[in-house]
Amino acid sequence: MTADRHNHGDDHEKIFPALPAASGRGFAQTWWGRTWLSALEDSALDGEQLRHGRRYARSGAVGAVSVRPGRLTAVVRDPDGTAHRTDVLVQSFTESEWDLVLGTAAGRAGHIAALLDREMPPELVEDAAAAGVDLLPGIGGLEPSCDCGEWDHCPHTAALCYQVARLLDRDPFVLLLMRGRAEREVLAELEERSAAEAEPTAGPGGGPGGGPVGEGVSAAAVFAAGDGLPPLPALPELPSAPGQPPPLDTESEPDLDVDAVEFLGQSAAGEAYRLLAEALAPGHADRPLPAGPPSVAEDAVRLAAETSDVRVRARLARVSGRDRAALELAVRAWRFGGAAALAVLEEDWAPDRPALARASAALAAAEADGAGPGEGAGLRRVRARWTLPGGEAQLRLGQEGRWWPYRKEAGRWLPAGPGGPDPETALAVLGPDPAAEPTTGQAPEPEHP
Repeated sequence: MTADRHNHGDDHEKIFPALPAASGRGFAQTWWGRTWLSALEDSALDGEQLRHGRRYARSGAVGAVSVRPGRLTAVVRDPDGTAHRTDVLVQSFTESEWDLVLGTAAGRAGHIAALLDREMPPELVEDAAAAGVDLLPGIGGLEPSCDCGEWDHCPHTAALCYQVARLLDRDPFVLLLMRGRAEREVLAELEERSAAEAEPTAGPGGGPGGGPVGEGVSAAAVFAAGDGLPPLPALPELPSAPGQPPPLDTESEPDLDVDAVEFLGQSAAGEAYRLLAEALAPGHADRPLPAGPPSVAEDAVRLAAETSDVRVRARLARVSGRDRAALELAVRAWRFGGAAALAVLEEDWAPDRPALARASAALAAAEADGAGPGEGAGLRRVRARWTLPGGEAQLRLGQEGRWWPYRKEAGRWLPAGPGGPDPETALAVLGPDPAAEPTTGQAPEPEHP
């Protein structure tokens, strides 16, 4: 590392314009900004001075802030307009300390990526502390100096520290500049160290593992090394119930429909719990992958089936492109069999010849068992729907191969029960008399407008 690389040029002093007056929220929103303020608040002996300092910073009394290695400087004005030159001293790192910090940061690609995203990764701070270097100041790490004559933190130095917390929230490189390195040189050194660590080491033969330089590692060697990996950890246990979504901040979003959003949060938690239960069930890895995410219209029906709130259902009806009656009918079908039952209600498909042959054989078998009329006993078929004699009951064949019972009421075909693997199961739901009431345990009738 050459000496001129760390000279105190323009990069080693950064001046931030005065920030506008702060709103009612806290000065620090990030964890590192709050840690910075803890170093101030845990060190100051006079809490009243800190309160005055917060008011100064909140009112915009802190002027432009100069940040350079080891020092923060600003002009802070009293309420009467008196200006004070205010400094806060921060210990700069030695060359050996910077070597530890940069080595730690370069050791993990995630550290560099976080810094580039203007975030201070907590793992970097922890790793540096484990190596003996504290990136963030602790108690006594912020030394005040003000021309007002106070020997402890006065309102002016406290105001400067509160203002700097806002700067740190936006850019953690401000902290690194205080410690002695500008952003540009920190990134250059990290890039240099990362490139050095990425270079392959030569084995006895010149290259990795003893082969010629440039050959790399054979795939066979990589797969062989996989045999020695430890087993995966055991799967976690299923929680006793779905988690509860966090409470909403209704003050910051006064126009928010709190009931609707809380309902969506609870529904999402319940759906996540269901998916986790399926994933932890035996044999889950052998099941086929789902076809894809549900459509908006389908998911609206799922959500409507989980609530009795009239306002929420009205909004879901609009989103799904259905009127109120159509949504109630879709909810009824969903409760009998989810997405498959909804598809049978709303999709009128035409079976091909092999599917029709299998359906005819299944109906004939049901007739032979005395469960109901067969294909030639008065059933009328339109595509995948077979209407029973009398015209008040119907069997529908889903594309998944299950049979679904339907009953006509008030001129509409309504789902009458869950699907079954054969016509006999569906006919058992309808009963011997197609005009009979649906069997117990079914979904409630939809309301008619």
